[in-house]
Amino acid sequence: YVCELKYDGLAIGLHYVDGVLTQAITRGDGVQGDEVTDNVKTIRTIPLHLQGTNYPSDFEMRGEIVLPHSEFEKLNLQREDIGEMPFANPRNAASGSLKLQDSKETAKRNLDCFLYFLIGENIAIESHYERLHAAASWGFQTGEYAQKCKDIKEVMTYINYWAKERNTLPFDIDGIVIKVDQVALWDTLGFTAKSPRWAIAYKFKAERQCTQLLSIHFQVGRTGAITPVANLEAVQLGGTTVKRASLHNADVIEKLDVRLGDFVFVEKGGEIIPKIVGVDLSQRANSSEVFSFISNCPECGTALVRQEGEAGYYCPNEDTCPPQIKGKLEHFISRKAMNIDSLGEGKIEMLFDNGKLHTIADLYDLQYNQIINLEKIINEEDEKQKKLSFKAKTVENILQALEKSKTVGFERVLFALGIRFVGETTAKLLARHFENIDNLIAADKEALLEVNEVGEKIADSILAYFSKESHKQIVEKLRKAGLQFEIQKRGEDINEADLILKSTTWVVSGTFTQSRDEMKALIERYGGKNTSSISTKTNYILAGEKMGPEKAKKAKELGVSVISEREFYEMLKLPTKI
Repeated sequence: YVCELKYDGLAIGLHYVDGVLTQAITRGDGVQGDEVTDNVKTIRTIPLHLQGTNYPSDFEMRGEIVLPHSEFEKLNLQREDIGEMPFANPRNAASGSLKLQDSKETAKRNLDCFLYFLIGENIAIESHYERLHAAASWGFQTGEYAQKCKDIKEVMTYINYWAKERNTLPFDIDGIVIKVDQVALWDTLGFTAKSPRWAIAYKFKAERQCTQLLSIHFQVGRTGAITPVANLEAVQLGGTTVKRASLHNADVIEKLDVRLGDFVFVEKGGEIIPKIVGVDLSQRANSSEVFSFISNCPECGTALVRQEGEAGYYCPNEDTCPPQIKGKLEHFISRKAMNIDSLGEGKIEMLFDNGKLHTIADLYDLQYNQIINLEKIINEEDEKQKKLSFKAKTVENILQALEKSKTVGFERVLFALGIRFVGETTAKLLARHFENIDNLIAADKEALLEVNEVGEKIADSILAYFSKESHKQIVEKLRKAGLQFEIQKRGEDINEADLILKSTTWVVSGTFTQSRDEMKALIERYGGKNTSSISTKTNYILAGEKMGPEKAKKAKELGVSVISEREFYEMLKLPTKI
Protein backbone atom coordinates (compact mmCIF):
# COMPACT_ATOMS: atom_id res chain seq x y z
CA TYR A 1 0.00 0.00 0.00
CA VAL A 2 0.93 3.67 -0.29
CA CYS A 3 -0.21 6.03 2.45
CA GLU A 4 -0.48 9.75 1.76
CA LEU A 5 -1.74 12.79 3.63
CA LYS A 6 -5.27 13.87 2.70
CA TYR A 7 -4.62 17.54 2.00
CA ASP A 8 -7.47 19.89 2.90
CA GLY A 9 -7.50 22.34 0.01
CA LEU A 10 -8.74 22.78 -3.54
CA ALA A 11 -8.40 19.87 -6.00
CA ILE A 12 -6.58 20.74 -9.22
CA GLY A 13 -5.76 19.00 -12.48
CA LEU A 14 -2.60 20.10 -14.37
CA HIS A 15 -2.24 19.19 -18.05
CA TYR A 16 1.27 18.98 -19.54
CA VAL A 17 2.18 18.60 -23.21
CA ASP A 18 5.85 18.06 -24.14
CA GLY A 19 6.89 19.13 -20.65
CA VAL A 20 4.98 22.44 -20.66
CA LEU A 21 1.99 23.33 -18.47
CA THR A 22 -0.89 24.01 -20.89
CA GLN A 23 -4.00 24.03 -18.69
CA ALA A 24 -5.11 23.95 -15.05
CA ILE A 25 -8.68 23.10 -14.06
CA THR A 26 -10.34 22.82 -10.65
CA ARG A 27 -12.41 19.74 -9.85
CA GLY A 28 -15.51 21.92 -9.36
CA ASP A 29 -18.70 19.95 -8.77
CA GLY A 30 -17.30 16.74 -10.25
CA VAL A 31 -18.66 17.51 -13.71
CA GLN A 32 -17.51 21.05 -14.44
CA GLY A 33 -14.61 23.01 -12.99
CA ASP A 34 -12.94 26.40 -13.48
CA GLU A 35 -10.09 27.04 -15.90
CA VAL A 36 -7.48 28.77 -13.69
CA THR A 37 -4.25 28.37 -15.68
CA ASP A 38 -3.00 31.96 -15.32
CA ASN A 39 -3.48 31.95 -11.56
CA VAL A 40 -1.90 28.52 -11.13
CA LYS A 41 1.22 29.75 -12.95
CA THR A 42 1.84 32.09 -9.99
CA ILE A 43 2.29 29.16 -7.56
CA ARG A 44 6.01 28.61 -7.16
CA THR A 45 5.78 24.88 -6.41
CA ILE A 46 4.01 24.15 -9.71
CA PRO A 47 6.57 23.77 -12.56
CA LEU A 48 5.81 25.58 -15.80
CA HIS A 49 8.49 23.54 -17.62
CA LEU A 50 9.45 20.06 -16.47
CA GLN A 51 12.97 18.88 -15.66
CA GLY A 52 14.68 15.96 -17.37
CA THR A 53 13.47 14.12 -20.49
CA ASN A 54 11.81 10.88 -19.33
CA TYR A 55 8.31 12.28 -18.68
CA PRO A 56 5.28 11.32 -20.86
CA SER A 57 4.56 13.57 -23.84
CA ASP A 58 0.94 14.19 -22.75
CA PHE A 59 -0.31 13.62 -19.20
CA GLU A 60 -2.19 15.09 -16.25
CA MET A 61 -1.02 15.55 -12.66
CA ARG A 62 -3.69 15.88 -10.00
CA GLY A 63 -3.20 17.36 -6.61
CA GLU A 64 -4.38 19.83 -4.01
CA ILE A 65 -3.75 23.54 -3.69
CA VAL A 66 -3.43 24.63 -0.07
CA LEU A 67 -2.85 27.84 1.84
CA PRO A 68 -0.27 27.45 4.64
CA HIS A 69 -1.38 28.51 8.13
CA SER A 70 1.05 31.44 8.26
CA GLU A 71 -0.29 32.87 4.99
CA PHE A 72 -3.89 32.28 6.09
CA GLU A 73 -3.38 34.28 9.28
CA LYS A 74 -1.63 37.07 7.38
CA LEU A 75 -4.42 37.21 4.76
CA ASN A 76 -7.18 37.41 7.37
CA LEU A 77 -5.41 40.21 9.23
CA GLN A 78 -5.24 42.15 5.95
CA ARG A 79 -8.96 41.53 5.26
CA GLU A 80 -10.00 42.63 8.72
CA ASP A 81 -7.83 45.73 8.35
CA ILE A 82 -9.84 46.89 5.31
CA GLY A 83 -13.20 45.90 6.76
CA GLU A 84 -13.76 42.66 4.84
CA MET A 85 -14.98 39.41 6.39
CA PRO A 86 -12.12 37.03 7.22
CA PHE A 87 -12.07 33.64 5.51
CA ALA A 88 -13.55 30.82 7.61
CA ASN A 89 -10.67 28.41 6.99
CA PRO A 90 -7.58 27.93 4.79
CA ARG A 91 -9.52 25.76 2.31
CA ASN A 92 -12.01 28.57 1.55
CA ALA A 93 -9.16 31.03 1.33
CA ALA A 94 -7.26 28.83 -1.14
CA SER A 95 -10.38 28.45 -3.29
CA GLY A 96 -11.10 32.18 -3.28
CA SER A 97 -7.49 33.04 -4.03
CA LEU A 98 -7.30 30.71 -7.02
CA LYS A 99 -10.44 32.21 -8.58
CA LEU A 100 -9.37 35.85 -8.38
CA GLN A 101 -9.60 37.69 -11.69
CA ASP A 102 -6.20 39.30 -11.30
CA SER A 103 -3.37 36.75 -11.26
CA LYS A 104 -1.09 39.36 -9.66
CA GLU A 105 -3.38 39.30 -6.62
CA THR A 106 -3.27 35.49 -6.57
CA ALA A 107 0.53 35.64 -6.57
CA LYS A 108 0.44 37.71 -3.37
CA ARG A 109 -1.41 34.91 -1.53
CA ASN A 110 1.61 32.52 -1.59
CA LEU A 111 -0.40 29.39 -2.29
CA ASP A 112 1.25 25.97 -2.19
CA CYS A 113 0.54 22.75 -4.08
CA PHE A 114 1.08 19.04 -3.47
CA LEU A 115 0.65 16.55 -6.35
CA TYR A 116 -0.39 12.96 -5.75
CA PHE A 117 -1.70 11.33 -8.92
CA LEU A 118 -0.22 10.80 -12.40
CA ILE A 119 -2.66 10.07 -15.27
CA GLY A 120 -1.66 9.33 -18.85
CA GLU A 121 -1.28 6.74 -21.59
CA ASN A 122 1.66 4.35 -21.89
CA ILE A 123 3.24 5.11 -18.50
CA ALA A 124 5.68 2.24 -17.98
CA ILE A 125 6.06 2.67 -14.20
CA GLU A 126 3.79 0.08 -12.54
CA SER A 127 4.20 1.25 -8.94
CA HIS A 128 2.22 4.27 -7.73
CA TYR A 129 4.94 5.00 -5.20
CA GLU A 130 7.60 5.00 -7.92
CA ARG A 131 5.38 7.26 -10.06
CA LEU A 132 5.40 9.80 -7.24
CA HIS A 133 9.20 9.64 -7.12
CA ALA A 134 9.42 10.03 -10.90
CA ALA A 135 7.10 13.04 -10.78
CA ALA A 136 9.30 14.57 -8.08
CA SER A 137 12.32 14.21 -10.40
CA TRP A 138 10.40 16.18 -13.08
CA GLY A 139 9.93 19.08 -10.63
CA PHE A 140 6.61 18.31 -8.93
CA GLN A 141 6.16 18.66 -5.18
CA THR A 142 4.80 15.20 -4.36
CA GLY A 143 5.59 15.61 -0.70
CA GLU A 144 8.01 13.91 1.65
CA TYR A 145 5.09 12.46 3.60
CA ALA A 146 4.03 9.54 1.34
CA GLN A 147 5.08 6.15 2.65
CA LYS A 148 5.03 2.63 1.20
CA CYS A 149 3.57 0.09 3.65
CA LYS A 150 3.92 -3.68 3.31
CA ASP A 151 0.80 -4.56 5.33
CA ILE A 152 -2.19 -3.14 7.22
CA LYS A 153 -0.19 -3.02 10.45
CA GLU A 154 2.20 -0.51 8.88
CA VAL A 155 -0.78 1.40 7.45
CA MET A 156 -2.28 1.75 10.94
CA THR A 157 1.08 2.87 12.34
CA TYR A 158 1.18 5.64 9.71
CA ILE A 159 -2.41 6.67 10.49
CA ASN A 160 -1.85 6.75 14.25
CA TYR A 161 1.33 8.80 13.85
CA TRP A 162 -0.35 11.54 11.81
CA ALA A 163 -3.49 11.53 13.94
CA LYS A 164 -1.23 12.87 16.72
CA GLU A 165 1.21 14.92 14.64
CA ARG A 166 -1.12 16.58 12.08
CA ASN A 167 -1.29 19.84 14.03
CA THR A 168 2.48 20.22 13.65
CA LEU A 169 2.12 20.52 9.87
CA PRO A 170 2.21 24.01 8.30
CA PHE A 171 -1.03 23.24 6.40
CA ASP A 172 -4.33 21.42 7.04
CA ILE A 173 -5.03 17.74 6.48
CA ASP A 174 -8.25 15.93 7.35
CA GLY A 175 -7.20 12.30 7.03
CA ILE A 176 -5.05 9.74 5.27
CA VAL A 177 -5.47 8.24 1.78
CA ILE A 178 -4.48 4.59 1.35
CA LYS A 179 -3.88 3.31 -2.22
CA VAL A 180 -2.96 -0.05 -3.69
CA ASP A 181 0.59 0.42 -4.96
CA GLN A 182 0.47 -1.86 -8.02
CA VAL A 183 -1.20 0.13 -10.81
CA ALA A 184 -1.87 -3.09 -12.76
CA LEU A 185 -4.39 -4.08 -10.09
CA TRP A 186 -6.42 -0.86 -10.39
CA ASP A 187 -8.38 -2.01 -13.45
CA THR A 188 -9.06 -5.37 -11.82
CA LEU A 189 -10.38 -3.73 -8.65
CA GLY A 190 -12.41 -1.20 -10.64
CA PHE A 191 -14.75 1.48 -9.32
CA THR A 192 -17.94 1.85 -7.33
CA ALA A 193 -20.46 4.42 -8.56
CA LYS A 194 -18.55 7.19 -6.78
CA SER A 195 -14.99 6.12 -6.07
CA PRO A 196 -12.17 3.69 -6.93
CA ARG A 197 -11.91 0.40 -5.06
CA TRP A 198 -8.10 0.67 -5.06
CA ALA A 199 -8.08 3.75 -2.82
CA ILE A 200 -9.81 4.67 0.40
CA ALA A 201 -9.76 7.70 2.70
CA TYR A 202 -9.40 7.41 6.46
CA LYS A 203 -10.95 10.51 8.08
CA PHE A 204 -9.61 11.60 11.45
CA LYS A 205 -11.98 11.64 14.39
CA ALA A 206 -13.26 15.16 14.99
CA GLU A 207 -11.31 17.01 17.66
CA ARG A 208 -13.39 18.06 20.68
CA GLN A 209 -12.85 20.90 23.16
CA CYS A 210 -14.83 22.29 26.08
CA THR A 211 -15.47 26.03 26.34
CA GLN A 212 -18.04 28.44 27.74
CA LEU A 213 -21.17 29.57 25.87
CA LEU A 214 -21.28 33.36 26.24
CA SER A 215 -24.37 34.21 24.19
CA ILE A 216 -26.57 33.12 21.30
CA HIS A 217 -27.42 35.29 18.30
CA PHE A 218 -29.65 34.49 15.33
CA GLN A 219 -28.88 34.63 11.62
CA VAL A 220 -31.51 34.99 8.88
CA GLY A 221 -30.93 33.05 5.65
CA ARG A 222 -32.15 33.85 2.13
CA THR A 223 -35.25 31.67 2.59
CA GLY A 224 -35.97 33.27 5.97
CA ALA A 225 -34.65 30.29 7.94
CA ILE A 226 -33.51 31.32 11.43
CA THR A 227 -30.22 29.74 12.53
CA PRO A 228 -29.04 30.11 16.15
CA VAL A 229 -25.30 30.69 16.44
CA ALA A 230 -23.40 30.20 19.69
CA ASN A 231 -20.80 32.80 20.69
CA LEU A 232 -18.05 31.05 22.64
CA GLU A 233 -15.04 31.78 24.76
CA ALA A 234 -12.26 31.44 22.15
CA VAL A 235 -10.79 27.93 21.97
CA GLN A 236 -8.21 26.23 19.72
CA LEU A 237 -9.78 23.50 17.59
CA GLY A 238 -8.21 21.74 14.62
CA GLY A 239 -5.47 24.33 14.30
CA THR A 240 -7.81 27.35 14.23
CA THR A 241 -9.35 29.66 16.83
CA VAL A 242 -13.08 28.98 17.25
CA LYS A 243 -15.35 31.69 18.64
CA ARG A 244 -18.68 30.63 17.11
CA ALA A 245 -20.51 27.36 16.53
CA SER A 246 -23.78 26.28 14.96
CA LEU A 247 -26.75 25.25 17.09
CA HIS A 248 -28.83 24.35 13.99
CA ASN A 249 -32.40 24.94 15.27
CA ALA A 250 -34.73 25.11 18.29
CA ASP A 251 -35.05 21.31 18.49
CA VAL A 252 -31.28 20.87 18.85
CA ILE A 253 -31.11 23.51 21.61
CA GLU A 254 -33.96 21.76 23.43
CA LYS A 255 -32.52 18.27 22.95
CA LEU A 256 -29.07 19.26 24.23
CA ASP A 257 -30.64 21.55 26.89
CA VAL A 258 -28.09 24.24 26.06
CA ARG A 259 -28.25 27.25 28.40
CA LEU A 260 -26.40 30.57 28.50
CA GLY A 261 -23.27 30.30 30.61
CA ASP A 262 -22.96 26.53 30.10
CA PHE A 263 -19.64 24.86 29.38
CA VAL A 264 -20.20 23.05 26.08
CA PHE A 265 -18.35 20.47 24.01
CA VAL A 266 -17.45 21.69 20.53
CA GLU A 267 -16.39 19.65 17.49
CA LYS A 268 -15.65 20.53 13.90
CA GLY A 269 -18.22 18.81 11.72
CA GLY A 270 -16.39 17.43 8.70
CA GLU A 271 -13.31 19.31 9.98
CA ILE A 272 -14.84 22.58 8.76
CA ILE A 273 -17.87 23.95 10.62
CA PRO A 274 -17.73 23.94 14.44
CA LYS A 275 -20.84 22.59 16.18
CA ILE A 276 -21.93 22.08 19.78
CA VAL A 277 -22.39 18.38 20.55
CA GLY A 278 -23.04 18.36 24.29
CA VAL A 279 -23.03 20.14 27.65
CA ASP A 280 -20.74 19.54 30.64
CA LEU A 281 -23.47 19.40 33.30
CA SER A 282 -20.89 19.14 36.09
CA GLN A 283 -19.98 22.81 35.47
CA ARG A 284 -23.56 24.15 35.12
CA ALA A 285 -24.48 27.00 37.47
CA ASN A 286 -27.44 26.45 39.80
CA SER A 287 -28.95 29.73 38.61
CA SER A 288 -29.06 28.70 34.92
CA GLU A 289 -32.39 28.98 33.12
CA VAL A 290 -33.87 27.07 30.19
CA PHE A 291 -33.14 28.98 26.97
CA SER A 292 -36.17 30.42 25.14
CA PHE A 293 -36.06 30.61 21.34
CA ILE A 294 -36.93 34.00 19.85
CA SER A 295 -40.46 34.63 18.51
CA ASN A 296 -39.72 37.57 16.16
CA CYS A 297 -37.22 38.10 13.34
CA PRO A 298 -34.05 39.71 14.73
CA GLU A 299 -33.70 41.80 11.54
CA CYS A 300 -37.20 43.05 10.67
CA GLY A 301 -39.30 42.19 13.74
CA THR A 302 -41.82 40.02 11.86
CA ALA A 303 -43.40 37.19 13.91
CA LEU A 304 -41.65 33.91 13.11
CA VAL A 305 -43.55 30.89 11.80
CA ARG A 306 -42.90 27.17 12.01
CA GLN A 307 -44.59 24.87 9.53
CA GLU A 308 -45.89 21.51 10.66
CA GLY A 309 -43.25 18.83 10.22
CA GLU A 310 -40.34 21.30 9.98
CA ALA A 311 -37.54 21.61 12.52
CA GLY A 312 -36.81 25.30 12.03
CA TYR A 313 -38.51 28.66 12.38
CA TYR A 314 -38.44 31.15 9.54
CA CYS A 315 -39.32 34.77 8.85
CA PRO A 316 -42.17 35.02 6.29
CA ASN A 317 -41.25 38.62 5.35
CA GLU A 318 -39.27 37.50 2.30
CA ASP A 319 -39.63 40.68 0.23
CA THR A 320 -38.49 43.35 2.70
CA CYS A 321 -36.35 41.56 5.33
CA PRO A 322 -32.81 42.85 4.50
CA PRO A 323 -30.75 39.64 4.96
CA GLN A 324 -33.32 37.70 2.91
CA ILE A 325 -33.07 40.19 0.05
CA LYS A 326 -29.26 40.09 0.15
CA GLY A 327 -29.35 36.31 0.37
CA LYS A 328 -31.61 36.07 -2.69
CA LEU A 329 -29.29 38.39 -4.61
CA GLU A 330 -26.24 36.30 -3.66
CA HIS A 331 -28.06 33.10 -4.63
CA PHE A 332 -29.11 34.61 -7.98
CA ILE A 333 -25.53 35.43 -9.00
CA SER A 334 -24.06 32.13 -7.74
CA ARG A 335 -22.27 29.70 -10.01
CA LYS A 336 -25.04 27.09 -10.28
CA ALA A 337 -27.62 29.81 -10.87
CA MET A 338 -26.79 32.78 -13.14
CA ASN A 339 -23.00 32.50 -12.65
CA ILE A 340 -22.35 36.26 -12.57
CA ASP A 341 -18.80 35.82 -11.34
CA SER A 342 -17.81 39.49 -11.41
CA LEU A 343 -20.17 40.11 -8.53
CA GLY A 344 -19.81 38.58 -5.09
CA GLU A 345 -21.11 38.83 -1.55
CA GLY A 346 -19.16 42.01 -0.78
CA LYS A 347 -20.18 43.83 -3.97
CA ILE A 348 -23.83 42.78 -3.58
CA GLU A 349 -23.86 44.12 -0.03
CA MET A 350 -22.29 47.37 -1.20
CA LEU A 351 -24.91 47.83 -3.95
CA PHE A 352 -27.75 46.93 -1.58
CA ASP A 353 -26.55 49.25 1.19
CA ASN A 354 -26.31 52.09 -1.33
CA GLY A 355 -29.93 51.58 -2.41
CA LYS A 356 -29.11 50.32 -5.93
CA LEU A 357 -30.68 46.89 -5.45
CA HIS A 358 -34.03 45.94 -3.93
CA THR A 359 -34.84 42.81 -5.95
CA ILE A 360 -32.94 40.47 -8.26
CA ALA A 361 -34.51 42.24 -11.25
CA ASP A 362 -32.77 45.49 -10.29
CA LEU A 363 -29.43 43.95 -11.26
CA TYR A 364 -30.30 44.46 -14.94
CA ASP A 365 -31.08 48.15 -14.37
CA LEU A 366 -27.53 48.89 -13.19
CA GLN A 367 -25.75 51.45 -15.35
CA TYR A 368 -22.14 52.54 -15.51
CA ASN A 369 -22.75 56.09 -14.25
CA GLN A 370 -24.81 54.78 -11.34
CA ILE A 371 -22.14 52.63 -9.78
CA ILE A 372 -18.78 54.01 -10.88
CA ASN A 373 -16.88 55.19 -7.79
CA LEU A 374 -19.69 53.95 -5.54
CA GLU A 375 -18.17 54.02 -2.06
CA LYS A 376 -18.39 52.07 1.14
CA ILE A 377 -17.09 53.77 4.27
CA ILE A 378 -15.26 51.49 6.67
CA ASN A 379 -15.01 52.85 10.20
CA GLU A 380 -11.88 51.85 12.01
CA GLU A 381 -10.64 53.35 15.24
CA ASP A 382 -11.44 56.89 16.40
CA GLU A 383 -12.26 59.04 13.37
CA LYS A 384 -9.95 57.25 10.95
CA GLN A 385 -11.80 56.00 7.87
CA LYS A 386 -11.13 53.97 4.76
CA LYS A 387 -13.15 53.89 1.56
CA LEU A 388 -13.87 51.04 -0.81
CA SER A 389 -15.12 52.02 -4.25
CA PHE A 390 -16.05 50.54 -7.62
CA LYS A 391 -13.34 51.33 -10.16
CA ALA A 392 -13.86 51.51 -13.93
CA LYS A 393 -12.59 48.00 -14.71
CA THR A 394 -14.75 46.46 -11.95
CA VAL A 395 -17.87 48.19 -13.27
CA GLU A 396 -17.14 47.10 -16.85
CA ASN A 397 -16.68 43.48 -15.73
CA ILE A 398 -19.96 43.54 -13.79
CA LEU A 399 -21.96 44.92 -16.71
CA GLN A 400 -20.38 42.45 -19.14
CA ALA A 401 -21.14 39.53 -16.81
CA LEU A 402 -24.76 40.65 -16.46
CA GLU A 403 -25.10 40.81 -20.24
CA LYS A 404 -23.54 37.36 -20.62
CA SER A 405 -25.96 35.90 -18.05
CA LYS A 406 -28.86 36.56 -20.42
CA THR A 407 -27.85 33.41 -22.31
CA VAL A 408 -28.25 31.15 -19.24
CA GLY A 409 -30.91 28.47 -19.83
CA PHE A 410 -34.40 28.44 -18.33
CA GLU A 411 -33.59 25.63 -15.86
CA ARG A 412 -30.93 27.71 -14.12
CA VAL A 413 -32.96 30.92 -14.32
CA LEU A 414 -35.80 29.14 -12.52
CA PHE A 415 -33.38 27.87 -9.86
CA ALA A 416 -31.95 31.40 -9.55
CA LEU A 417 -35.36 32.84 -8.59
CA GLY A 418 -34.80 31.29 -5.16
CA ILE A 419 -38.22 29.69 -4.68
CA ARG A 420 -38.24 27.90 -1.34
CA PHE A 421 -37.57 24.13 -1.65
CA VAL A 422 -36.90 24.41 -5.42
CA GLY A 423 -33.32 23.22 -5.73
CA GLU A 424 -31.18 22.76 -8.81
CA THR A 425 -32.60 19.33 -9.74
CA THR A 426 -36.22 20.27 -9.08
CA ALA A 427 -35.86 23.42 -11.17
CA LYS A 428 -34.56 21.32 -14.07
CA LEU A 429 -37.50 18.89 -13.79
CA LEU A 430 -40.04 21.74 -13.63
CA ALA A 431 -38.50 23.59 -16.57
CA ARG A 432 -38.52 20.52 -18.78
CA HIS A 433 -42.05 19.53 -17.77
CA PHE A 434 -43.70 22.94 -18.26
CA GLU A 435 -41.27 24.21 -20.95
CA ASN A 436 -41.85 27.91 -20.12
CA ILE A 437 -42.52 30.17 -17.14
CA ASP A 438 -46.09 31.00 -18.18
CA ASN A 439 -47.13 27.35 -18.07
CA LEU A 440 -45.52 27.00 -14.65
CA ILE A 441 -47.23 30.09 -13.25
CA ALA A 442 -50.61 28.88 -14.58
CA ALA A 443 -50.20 25.36 -13.15
CA ASP A 444 -52.45 24.28 -10.29
CA LYS A 445 -51.39 21.95 -7.49
CA GLU A 446 -52.55 18.84 -9.33
CA ALA A 447 -50.45 19.74 -12.38
CA LEU A 448 -47.40 20.43 -10.21
CA LEU A 449 -47.70 17.08 -8.44
CA GLU A 450 -47.52 15.32 -11.81
CA VAL A 451 -43.85 16.32 -12.03
CA ASN A 452 -41.44 13.66 -10.78
CA GLU A 453 -39.99 14.42 -7.33
CA VAL A 454 -42.42 17.31 -6.72
CA GLY A 455 -44.39 16.65 -3.54
CA GLU A 456 -46.90 18.58 -1.48
CA LYS A 457 -44.32 20.82 0.20
CA ILE A 458 -42.64 21.90 -3.05
CA ALA A 459 -45.96 22.35 -4.86
CA ASP A 460 -47.35 24.54 -2.06
CA SER A 461 -44.18 26.65 -2.07
CA ILE A 462 -44.36 27.23 -5.85
CA LEU A 463 -48.06 28.19 -5.62
CA ALA A 464 -47.33 30.58 -2.73
CA TYR A 465 -44.44 32.19 -4.62
CA PHE A 466 -46.40 32.91 -7.80
CA SER A 467 -49.51 33.98 -5.88
CA LYS A 468 -47.69 37.22 -5.05
CA GLU A 469 -48.05 39.90 -7.68
CA SER A 470 -44.64 41.33 -6.75
CA HIS A 471 -42.98 38.05 -7.76
CA LYS A 472 -44.79 37.98 -11.09
CA GLN A 473 -43.57 41.54 -11.68
CA ILE A 474 -39.98 40.45 -10.97
CA VAL A 475 -40.32 37.64 -13.52
CA GLU A 476 -41.76 40.04 -16.11
CA LYS A 477 -39.00 42.56 -15.50
CA LEU A 478 -36.35 39.84 -15.92
CA ARG A 479 -38.05 38.66 -19.09
CA LYS A 480 -37.97 42.17 -20.55
CA ALA A 481 -34.28 42.38 -19.60
CA GLY A 482 -33.69 39.42 -21.91
CA LEU A 483 -33.43 36.41 -19.58
CA GLN A 484 -34.46 32.96 -20.83
CA PHE A 485 -37.87 31.83 -19.58
CA GLU A 486 -38.51 28.93 -21.90
CA ILE A 487 -36.70 25.77 -22.89
CA GLN A 488 -34.63 26.31 -26.00
CA LYS A 489 -35.81 24.09 -28.85
CA ARG A 490 -33.35 21.66 -30.40
CA GLY A 491 -31.69 22.68 -33.63
CA GLU A 492 -32.92 21.33 -36.95
CA ASP A 493 -29.76 19.26 -37.34
CA ILE A 494 -30.79 17.00 -34.46
CA ASN A 495 -32.16 13.65 -35.65
CA GLU A 496 -35.59 12.45 -34.60
CA ALA A 497 -33.85 9.53 -32.93
CA ASP A 498 -32.60 12.00 -30.33
CA LEU A 499 -36.12 12.17 -28.94
CA ILE A 500 -36.48 8.41 -28.62
CA LEU A 501 -36.73 8.59 -24.81
CA LYS A 502 -39.21 11.47 -24.75
CA SER A 503 -41.95 11.11 -22.09
CA THR A 504 -40.12 8.25 -20.35
CA THR A 505 -38.91 8.27 -16.75
CA TRP A 506 -35.76 6.39 -15.65
CA VAL A 507 -34.04 5.21 -12.51
CA VAL A 508 -30.30 4.49 -12.89
CA SER A 509 -28.87 1.87 -10.51
CA GLY A 510 -25.62 -0.09 -10.29
CA THR A 511 -22.22 0.46 -11.90
CA PHE A 512 -21.51 0.97 -15.61
CA THR A 513 -18.63 1.30 -18.04
CA GLN A 514 -19.20 5.06 -17.72
CA SER A 515 -20.11 7.01 -14.59
CA ARG A 516 -23.72 7.25 -13.45
CA ASP A 517 -23.71 10.96 -14.24
CA GLU A 518 -22.73 10.18 -17.84
CA MET A 519 -25.53 7.61 -18.13
CA LYS A 520 -28.04 10.10 -16.73
CA ALA A 521 -26.80 12.76 -19.14
CA LEU A 522 -27.45 10.35 -22.04
CA ILE A 523 -31.01 9.81 -20.82
CA GLU A 524 -31.63 13.55 -20.68
CA ARG A 525 -29.87 14.10 -24.02
CA TYR A 526 -32.35 11.74 -25.68
CA GLY A 527 -35.42 13.33 -24.08
CA GLY A 528 -35.89 11.16 -20.97
CA LYS A 529 -36.22 12.18 -17.33
CA ASN A 530 -34.18 10.92 -14.39
CA THR A 531 -35.59 10.23 -10.95
CA SER A 532 -33.96 8.79 -7.85
CA SER A 533 -36.69 6.40 -6.66
CA ILE A 534 -38.95 3.81 -8.31
CA SER A 535 -42.66 4.57 -8.46
CA THR A 536 -45.67 3.79 -10.62
CA LYS A 537 -44.51 6.68 -12.85
CA THR A 538 -41.18 4.96 -13.59
CA ASN A 539 -40.93 3.47 -17.10
CA TYR A 540 -37.47 1.90 -17.03
CA ILE A 541 -34.66 0.96 -14.68
CA LEU A 542 -31.23 1.15 -16.27
CA ALA A 543 -29.49 -1.66 -14.40
CA GLY A 544 -25.73 -1.90 -14.15
CA GLU A 545 -23.65 -4.37 -12.20
CA LYS A 546 -24.52 -4.81 -8.52
CA MET A 547 -27.90 -3.09 -8.73
CA GLY A 548 -29.46 -2.99 -5.26
CA PRO A 549 -31.68 -6.01 -4.51
CA GLU A 550 -34.41 -3.77 -3.05
CA LYS A 551 -34.66 -1.83 -6.31
CA ALA A 552 -34.90 -5.10 -8.28
CA LYS A 553 -37.63 -6.36 -5.94
CA LYS A 554 -39.64 -3.13 -6.18
CA ALA A 555 -39.29 -3.05 -9.97
CA LYS A 556 -40.76 -6.55 -10.15
CA GLU A 557 -43.63 -5.61 -7.83
CA LEU A 558 -44.52 -2.53 -9.91
CA GLY A 559 -43.91 -4.15 -13.28
CA VAL A 560 -41.18 -1.67 -14.25
CA SER A 561 -39.01 -2.71 -17.20
CA VAL A 562 -35.37 -3.43 -16.28
CA ILE A 563 -32.83 -3.09 -19.11
CA SER A 564 -29.10 -3.65 -19.20
CA GLU A 565 -26.42 -1.22 -20.31
CA ARG A 566 -26.05 -3.11 -23.61
CA GLU A 567 -29.83 -2.96 -24.26
CA PHE A 568 -29.78 0.75 -23.43
CA TYR A 569 -27.18 1.51 -26.11
CA GLU A 570 -29.11 -0.62 -28.59
CA MET A 571 -32.28 1.33 -27.77
CA LEU A 572 -30.45 4.57 -28.56
CA LYS A 573 -28.91 3.04 -31.69
CA LEU A 574 -25.46 3.82 -30.35
CA PRO A 575 -22.31 1.68 -30.62
CA THR A 576 -22.27 -0.80 -27.75
CA LYS A 577 -19.73 0.24 -25.10
CA ILE A 578 -19.47 -3.22 -23.52
